[in-house]
Amino acid sequence: MTGRKRKLLVSAVAAVAAVIAIGGAAQADPSGTPTFRDLAGVGSDTTQGIMNGMADAITINGTKVLGSYDAVGSANITTKDATTNPGCTIPRPASSGAGVTALVNSQAAGNNCVQFARSSANSASTFPGANLTYIPFAVDAVTYVVRSDSSVSKKLTTAQLKSVYNCTAPGVGTTYKPLLPQFGSGTRAFFMQSLGLTNTADYTTLFPCVKDKDVNNNPIEENTGTYLTDPANVAPYSIAQYQSQVYGVVPDVHGKAMLSTLNSINPTDLNTDSSFKRDVYNVVPTGKLATAPYSTVFPGSGSAICTHTDVVTKYGFGIAPNCGDTSIVTP
Repeated sequence: MTGRKRKLLVSAVAAVAAVIAIGGAAQADPSGTPTFRDLAGVGSDTTQGIMNGMADAITINGTKVLGSYDAVGSANITTKDATTNPGCTIPRPASSGAGVTALVNSQAAGNNCVQFARSSANSASTFPGANLTYIPFAVDAVTYVVRSDSSVSKKLTTAQLKSVYNCTAPGVGTTYKPLLPQFGSGTRAFFMQSLGLTNTADYTTLFPCVKDKDVNNNPIEENTGTYLTDPANVAPYSIAQYQSQVYGVVPDVHGKAMLSTLNSINPTDLNTDSSFKRDVYNVVPTGKLATAPYSTVFPGSGSAICTHTDVVTKYGFGIAPNCGDTSIVTP
């Protein structure tokens, strides 16, 4: 790891604490005027808060152009004015995968309902022929959480955590009751990849000790600690999201969940030593990169998003040295 990269990443605790006085938790879905924005985005739970912040901070000629719709909320969202873009009331995409799928569908239909997707994982290879570019804009890291009243070890290694999620650890089903976010979650895909495990829709059938639905058979949403209802529960969690929640920058849903130490690395700091460190992305149609307002907002180190480093650190993320890079494209 180069010294330059170490300097560019920040402590999540210090960053969030320093800006907590700026304001309360971010609003869900676009707020203020205009009601409908030129660039409507959907997808990842992990980056919904930071992109809501970007939507409030970025203006072109004094007008907000980003509209970011949360992963959780009303069943449907309306992204465009029905008088000019009828048919843009759509089911709310609840994950990175669902967000990119909604973008792909909108491009295929030519209905102008969705302009970008939020993704907490690089899933470009799973959308062949979609002509999309994954643009990194911040750095996050993932660790695991347990409940504050849990006897589960808060100091595991990657190998030990892998044994929990492939159901080979001693006591799985009693000592350990692992949870995963719903299939399509970018955090789930990244977490499984980091453990060296295949992320498939039937993962919980292959390994029945793992659950990705709650007691009411509803899909588990990522970065939501209230799903940990049993002291034996274990789940992946974004460090940036956790810090944003406990400091009140975004709505707090961590419940009794506590960040745990992975590979002896302090989980309360987002830094270059984090084992499961990742870029997070905005996904845009490749053919729009040179077209305004896409060209102003997303691509390049001088883009509106990349220059709003205050928003990045406010939401607990690290500064991405490769912010605005456009080299990751769908095959």
